[in-house]
Amino acid sequence: MGILTRFRDIMSSNINALLDKAEDPEKMIDQCLRNLNSDLGKVKSETAAIMAEEQRAKRALEECDEEIAKMQNYAIKALESNNENDARKFLEQKASLTAKQPGLKEAYDLASSNAAHMRQMHDKLVNDINELESRKDMIKGKLAVAKTQERINKMGSSVVNANNSMASFAKYEEMADRALDKANAMAELNRSSSDQTIEDLSKKYASDTSVDDELAALKASLNK
Repeated sequence: MGILTRFRDIMSSNINALLDKAEDPEKMIDQCLRNLNSDLGKVKSETAAIMAEEQRAKRALEECDEEIAKMQNYAIKALESNNENDARKFLEQKASLTAKQPGLKEAYDLASSNAAHMRQMHDKLVNDINELESRKDMIKGKLAVAKTQERINKMGSSVVNANNSMASFAKYEEMADRALDKANAMAELNRSSSDQTIEDLSKKYASDTSVDDELAALKASLNK
């Protein structure tokens, strides 16, 4: 039956669509479940229609069986009343109904089989949706953990970048120290130039002369 084949493919088609559009799994999971619930509505409608057909076929068969039994009883009563012609008519009607009975039985059996298949399809789809609903929270939980891990990875990259920056600063600091040492050395060399030496020596000798004069004055005072 075409409808059974069509609804049998519902699950696979929706899940395949989910996998094909997995760039945003969380949204696609919700969309997949919306599609399945929409399909479930169609399955319910089809199942109800086929079950209604089963009941109609069953009712037609039961009514035929009841009419056959009635015609049989009427024929017996007619014969009991010595009315053979009426009995014949009832038996003719019974024969007509009996001829229809196999077709009604076949229609009922087919409708019953179709209804059973549709009920199975409906129940399986309901179970599949319930299972996916329960798995949805688990999947979303995994996605949340993955996003958290991604943020941690980004922060880890920032820490690595900070470490690289610290290493660069240390390098720059070393360069600055070398530059300062070089500048201090140049200043020292400049202070050791000839002009500076003469000036320093002049100050030295001027200081020594003053001390000698003071020493001579002190000796003279002691001699007195």
